[in-house]
Amino acid sequence: MAKKERKAIYLLQDGIGGRPRKDLGGKTELEAAETPNFDKLARKGICGIIDPIAPGIRVGTDVGHLALFGYNPLKVYDGRGPIEAAGIDFELKEGDLALRGNFATVNEDMVITDRRAGRIREGRDKLAESLDKMKLNDKITVYFRIATEHRAVVILRGDKFSSYITSVDPGAGNEGVKLPECKAKDSNFSIAKKTASLINEFTLKSYEILKKHPVNIQRIKQNKPPANIILTRGAGMEVRIKSIADKFNIRGACVAGESTILGIAKLAGFNTIYYPEFTANIDTDLYKKADAALEALKDNELVIIHTKGTDVTSHDNRPKDKINFIEKVDKMMGYIIDNIPDDFISYIALAGDHSTPCAMQIHTGDPVPVLIYGEDVLTDDVTSYGERACSKGGLHRITANQMLLCILDYINATYRFGA
Repeated sequence: MAKKERKAIYLLQDGIGGRPRKDLGGKTELEAAETPNFDKLARKGICGIIDPIAPGIRVGTDVGHLALFGYNPLKVYDGRGPIEAAGIDFELKEGDLALRGNFATVNEDMVITDRRAGRIREGRDKLAESLDKMKLNDKITVYFRIATEHRAVVILRGDKFSSYITSVDPGAGNEGVKLPECKAKDSNFSIAKKTASLINEFTLKSYEILKKHPVNIQRIKQNKPPANIILTRGAGMEVRIKSIADKFNIRGACVAGESTILGIAKLAGFNTIYYPEFTANIDTDLYKKADAALEALKDNELVIIHTKGTDVTSHDNRPKDKINFIEKVDKMMGYIIDNIPDDFISYIALAGDHSTPCAMQIHTGDPVPVLIYGEDVLTDDVTSYGERACSKGGLHRITANQMLLCILDYINATYRFGA
């Protein structure tokens, strides 16, 4: 009889970790949620907590997921822009500078009132058309592409650029500040100074074009925040990293609705599965994601499912919505458990890229609870999936890279070190 293949589903809940809240009786949002399926996996699996890089280090979504996919961000990371470009299948040319952009709202005094322009969805394509192929000084061309919701990708082409520049986007929780100026991080680096000047030129031109765009005029009539400026961050050049799928000789797939995750998955050599119903928000179609993952499991050894709703609700300080979304994802996991075929040995793993406590509204350095479930997993005494419960588990405290290696070991994808 032929040996059964070993395969795994790896669920990544963006920003899943939290901190105790008084209004939840001292529990985190995850601990307060009713998660019978996650708890079942915890009772029959092995649990622990992970740090994306190391204890106390706060990471972005891009860095956190690079680590979860098996990369050392300290060696391969050069900004979020190139990852976003990969996520939307924009092929960068040598020398291009790519940046992550946000449709945002500023008032007449250039004070940022909404970094995400109400998480705009409608009309983005028309707004993007008005910015695409913008010409800047020194014959620089800007290519502008929409990504997920309020997100976009900005590419500068036509000269030598430097990614050693500051962000125009001030970051989460910083509404009410004056529009920052892009600056060179090294005042003696002439190319960086020139690049910063070009970004400032683009920012102001985006405002002049977008503030009078018909889409925004209509949004103002509807009492919606106009998407009247583009805030950039995460500047970087072309990314060239070794495929994780090739390194471990596996077939991988990633089911996601967020361009950053899709970009990392493509760089890692994974097949990507996306449908418009995957909104990267709490209204995403979880069961369509589940069905897509189960279908992908037929031809792949490792299938990653990404959900974004836990991070979105955390940034907006909506603990009840975060709890509700966690409970919906738990039900999706129950559906997956009930429908995994028995013609191969299956494993299920849970993790997240970082913690985003609702009360903080930002990413923190708190560790993230994880677990691995499977028929031959050495179980521990943990009986529920939560921050404090998992901290007592048999996996102990490990890094995101080590978590992936543990999963790959269970599906016989790792290789032996030594003779």
